[in-house]
Amino acid sequence: MKALAVPVKTGRRARAGDLAGLLAAVRACSVCAAHLPLGPRPVVQAGADARLLIVGQAPGAKVHASGIPWNDASGLRLREWLGLDLARFHDPAQVAILPMGFCYPGRGGGGDLPPRPECAPLWFDALLAQLPNIELVLLIGQYAQRHFLGAQRKSTLAETVAAFADYGPKYFPLPHPSPRNTAWRQRHPWFERDVLPQLRERVRTVLFPPPGK
Repeated sequence: MKALAVPVKTGRRARAGDLAGLLAAVRACSVCAAHLPLGPRPVVQAGADARLLIVGQAPGAKVHASGIPWNDASGLRLREWLGLDLARFHDPAQVAILPMGFCYPGRGGGGDLPPRPECAPLWFDALLAQLPNIELVLLIGQYAQRHFLGAQRKSTLAETVAAFADYGPKYFPLPHPSPRNTAWRQRHPWFERDVLPQLRERVRTVLFPPPGK
């Protein structure tokens, strides 16, 4: 399969001041305030030198309270999947974290509500343009996969994840690591057996390149 186009401007190094100002603007955003039960608190992490980008859904209530991305049970499992310790995972010089919705959207009948639709059109292109060194984008869940893969997605999330090699080397689709998805992982034992080793190897290659690369 032909490599997918990446909406990241390359060929120049992002100026740290540009990114710092943009992140300050994102963190001050209140566009969706009327729709957020706990109020706005955008949660993002990014550094101009980051090589790994994690795109998830939206912060949960615990992450909203701390302001630290993936600071919950889902984050613990995600770090285990990636083989990363807490310090490296939260180092913006190595790992950028941009959820599809930056603020906690509240809860619905079946769990957290979908990410607010305003975030990605407002901020994603500008943020990605300031991250020229990204080599690997982890697409966690259907919202991230829909945004980045579009019509290249398969008919189900499981089929998209199983076909992860089709989207490389830039993209790697994953299910959400939430404890609520334990049943999904039990129904799809190939994920831990076949996909996770490939994921860890790809992360190691990106974050721990051989000398001279």
